[in-house]
Amino acid sequence: MKPEAVADPVCSEPLSACALGGPVSRSLSRTARLHRMAAAKLLKGLELYPGQESLMIQLWNAGPLRQADLIKTLELDPSTVTKMLQRLEQAGHVRRRPDPADRRAALVEATTESCELNAAVQEAMTELEGRTLAGLDEDEREELVRLLGKVESNLCTQTMDCRDDR
Repeated sequence: MKPEAVADPVCSEPLSACALGGPVSRSLSRTARLHRMAAAKLLKGLELYPGQESLMIQLWNAGPLRQADLIKTLELDPSTVTKMLQRLEQAGHVRRRPDPADRRAALVEATTESCELNAAVQEAMTELEGRTLAGLDEDEREELVRLLGKVESNLCTQTMDCRDDR
C-alpha cells in the first residue's frame, strides 16, 4: 500500500512533488517570479520593464557611468544590459557617448527628460516593498531580511559570483 502524500505548507502539491526541487527552492523561485510580475505591473505605467528601474536609479544617483561599470554594479550579463540600454535609449531615457578619458569605452547617462521619472519610480518601488511585506510586523521583516541574507550568502559562495560589498 502506497503511503498517503503529505501536504507541504509552502507547496500546494503533495510533498513528494515539491521535494523534487525542494520546498524552499520552489518557494523562492515562485516568490521571485511573483515579485517580478508585481514590479512589472507597477512599472508598466511608467513604460519601464523590470530591471530597467535599477539601471535608471544607478544613473540618477551616480551620474554618468561607463557601461562596463554599470554592468558590474547591476551584476547582470553584458548582453542583458546592452539590450536594456537600447530600449531605454529608444525611449529617450538614456544616452550613450564615448568616454573622453578612454574613447574605446562608452559613458551612459540619464537624460534630463528621464529625471521626471525618478519620483514615480521611487514611488512604485515603495509600493512594491509595501505589497511584498504586507502583513509582516517589524520583527518578521527583520528576520526575513536576515534569513534571505544567509540564503544569498550560501548561494553566492556556491556559485562564487559574489560582490565584495554585499
